[in-house]
Amino acid sequence: MLIEDQRFLHEDLERLEQAICERAGEDPKNIKDRLNRDHQIDGFLTRIQEQSKRLLEIYRDTEGTRAKEVQSLSTGDPFEEFYKEFEKVKDHHRQYPNEPIENLERAYKRRRPDEGEAIVSEVDNMFTGEEGNGRFLDLTMRHEDYLNLPGIKRLTYLQYLDNFDAFEPPRMPIKRQNKVTDTYLKYVTDLDNYLESFVRRTRPLDDLSKIFLQLDRDFESAWNSGEIPGWPKDEPASATSNGPATEGTGSGVWCPDCEKEFNNPNVYKSHLTGKKHIRNAEAKKSSSTLTNGTSMNGSSALPSTTNLKQRIIASHEHRIRALADLLSTERSNTRVNVERKAGMTERERQAELDALFAEDDAAIYDSYHRDDDANGADSDAEGSGDERIYNPLKLPLAWDGKPIPYWLYKLHGLGVEFPCEICGNFVYMGRRAFDKHFSEARHIYGLKCLGVTNTSGAGGVNLFREITGIADAVALWEKLKKEKRDKENRDEGVVQMEDGEGNVMPERIYLDLQKQGIL
Repeated sequence: MLIEDQRFLHEDLERLEQAICERAGEDPKNIKDRLNRDHQIDGFLTRIQEQSKRLLEIYRDTEGTRAKEVQSLSTGDPFEEFYKEFEKVKDHHRQYPNEPIENLERAYKRRRPDEGEAIVSEVDNMFTGEEGNGRFLDLTMRHEDYLNLPGIKRLTYLQYLDNFDAFEPPRMPIKRQNKVTDTYLKYVTDLDNYLESFVRRTRPLDDLSKIFLQLDRDFESAWNSGEIPGWPKDEPASATSNGPATEGTGSGVWCPDCEKEFNNPNVYKSHLTGKKHIRNAEAKKSSSTLTNGTSMNGSSALPSTTNLKQRIIASHEHRIRALADLLSTERSNTRVNVERKAGMTERERQAELDALFAEDDAAIYDSYHRDDDANGADSDAEGSGDERIYNPLKLPLAWDGKPIPYWLYKLHGLGVEFPCEICGNFVYMGRRAFDKHFSEARHIYGLKCLGVTNTSGAGGVNLFREITGIADAVALWEKLKKEKRDKENRDEGVVQMEDGEGNVMPERIYLDLQKQGIL
């Protein structure tokens, strides 16, 4: 029934508004919590718009179906209509017995870990490891694309972070003829798309459609007036004489035809008479004539494909500059983070990454249990004056009674279990504790119970080290006892002989010497 659909939509809108109010009142502790909240609110707002459109369509009632239902309910027998709809519902569930029922009461509430449901965060798979949940930019792929462009200046990644939004000399000298290529177009398109995607992922509650629309309008006005940097509307043709030249942003003289800067004015004057300069000046003059829509014989000409490509490239460059200004904070943080990581070892980087993941997981866990902690705070304060220790990852406690850092937990491998059957199947956490327990009383007592009384071999080496199984320890002990008995038997079977000079030797050697007549 449309009346039931209308009621359902009103209930859905009210619960969406309540969910938004609950999340707007939260105070996230870190950036991942904030992004989770913002993306959830953004999803709720999108659903409100969709449900409102459906509700407006019902109220418009262009086909008159809703009016007929209202009339049948108001004029006919209400119980008859009720049982008729009730039979339809029963028939539907008989036909689809396992169809889940949408529960609006739980649809927009936070899921808790103790409910047995998998908690999926909105930003778990949204960022790469280098982006750090929206803290930093990840321009490594764009940097590689830049290095593959023809006729560019080689820049390190740190230098690229400072100059990726510069498309004209002297910060990033790229010649005009190298820009109007498919490779460069793909580069600026990918860079523009990445920055736009990063803004959408990190600022979901901003009016992004308005921001991007304003960027397009600003570009249109700047392009028509010829104010786009690096893409002037009417370029002055360079003369072959010693006329004035356009000044670059540096201290030298800039040649717009060759797109090159000269520090020495005399070198620039001699450059004006060169064949390369004259050829570039003629090509620039003809290109400017075609761009203005007039051919060489004065007839009207349509805009060329090159002019359209130039417009698209200039549009991407304009958006990249604007988005770089919008992300100035993340850009500076990225530079600091890259410089800091350059001085770290691989183990330190991995430990920091594990600590970051642990911090995020703990923050998510804390966000789901914040209300429970707030409700039980008063009772804890009244019952015992001890401060409640928050340890969702079950980390070992340090000397101060607080959990150790997660990166230290991972560094020492405290999450790896080492069971020992000799110690009564006791489990040691971490390699260090496992190696240490072989000389402790528990393990030694377990060996004595098996009959092992001496665990050292030649040179004081612990022969039973790394042996944790009872069968292995018993087999090794039997082998050692057998070797000891064989050695004793060999020692007892040796007959000692003495010659006339009092020299003691085995019987076999004595008989050999005697046969040779030496004795």
